[in-house]
Amino acid sequence: MTKLTEPELAIPPADQRLPLLQLLLVGIQHVLLMYGGAVAVPLIVGQAAGLSREEIAFLINADLLVAGIATLVQSIGIGPVGIRMPVMMGASFAAVGSMVVMAGMPGVGLQGIFGATIAAGFFGLLLAPFMARIVRFFPPLVTGTVITSIGLTLFPVAVNWAGGGSKAAQFGALEYLAVAALVLGIILLVNRFMRGFWVNVSVLIGMAVGYVVAGGMGMVDLTGLEQAPWFQVVTPLHFGMPRFELAPVLSMCLVVVIIFVESTGMFLALGKITGREVCPKALRRGLLCDAGASFFAGFFNTFTHSSFAQNIGLVQMTGVRSRYVTAVAGLFLITLSLLPKAAFLVASIPPAVLGGAGLAMFGMVAATGIKILHEADITDRRNQLLVAVSMGMGMAPVVRPEFFAHLPHWMEPITHSGIAMATVSALVLNILFNILGEKERSRHCAAH
Repeated sequence: MTKLTEPELAIPPADQRLPLLQLLLVGIQHVLLMYGGAVAVPLIVGQAAGLSREEIAFLINADLLVAGIATLVQSIGIGPVGIRMPVMMGASFAAVGSMVVMAGMPGVGLQGIFGATIAAGFFGLLLAPFMARIVRFFPPLVTGTVITSIGLTLFPVAVNWAGGGSKAAQFGALEYLAVAALVLGIILLVNRFMRGFWVNVSVLIGMAVGYVVAGGMGMVDLTGLEQAPWFQVVTPLHFGMPRFELAPVLSMCLVVVIIFVESTGMFLALGKITGREVCPKALRRGLLCDAGASFFAGFFNTFTHSSFAQNIGLVQMTGVRSRYVTAVAGLFLITLSLLPKAAFLVASIPPAVLGGAGLAMFGMVAATGIKILHEADITDRRNQLLVAVSMGMGMAPVVRPEFFAHLPHWMEPITHSGIAMATVSALVLNILFNILGEKERSRHCAAH
């Protein structure tokens, strides 16, 4: 392992420039991990809107383009926009439920969804400076609880992948479990017996071996690869001019608020991992990028965008905290958006391969949250109650997605997101127990 000089050691981890090969390989890891989530949203919405396979493919490429540009801006920064940390951006799942409903509404459809996305992005640009002021309500107690909940709520995703995915003919079949175990085992062995560069790309090594083995077992489906074009440029307003309808716009504005709450928790998590303080100014830059990406996404035929939680686990897992890695990943996403065949190959990675990697990385997110909780006074009974209730609220929609089914539909972006539920619960209970409680204790002491 190369010994760093004193000037290099003085550079903050997020700003370190790594060798080109390491940048490329770790960047590819980030793309492989988030790609499934990035294409899932346009795939679901496209199917709900009754689009053809070619039109859905265009939606996916449009999402990759916007995700790549937003990731670049978030990582490198442009003026007052971009948090300048290793953040991966992609279409947000928070809006999926609302958009599926919109897709079937008369007079709304895709054009109405894109109009609502543009309006919500503009609303987010106005809201971001005010949301940035809430960072003081995120002490280690709240931050640790939220980050732990992020890891816990992601575990079912990894388990679903490891079992073969939701479309598996026989979920949990031995061949799926074997591939997932192989990927996880290789990641663990590389981290145990290797050092430096190899540890940093351990996830990529595990997934590469898993992909080859899965291909030999007939799990890799390349049907349609020949029909995919080699090159295709995403053009704005491909599906026509956006329409602005009141109900969809209001629904999507609520989604943006939820995205901001989730992103705040994730930015604070990255701040802890990279050792960079997330001050109100930095948080405002990050949220402005979220909102700006959503605003432009509507013009480029895609949907609301936000930071991807699963990539936080990769940052913690590899120990590579440089923002230039995700900037390279952003360039990969832009390239994939122009090369449908290449994007097709990445999309062919079997869920079992992703599952083996996800089990390790999502667990690292939860472990980071537990580490941060050690900075809080967790011996206080009220703080213990805050952690217990907030994690329980976060797991409720994960364990039983229909748990809040009888609440008003406008609440779905909150009640269907475990991260949002845990964040709101931790914020409210911290205000109740510690902020308001401290004022009451102070008045009581003054009276005596």
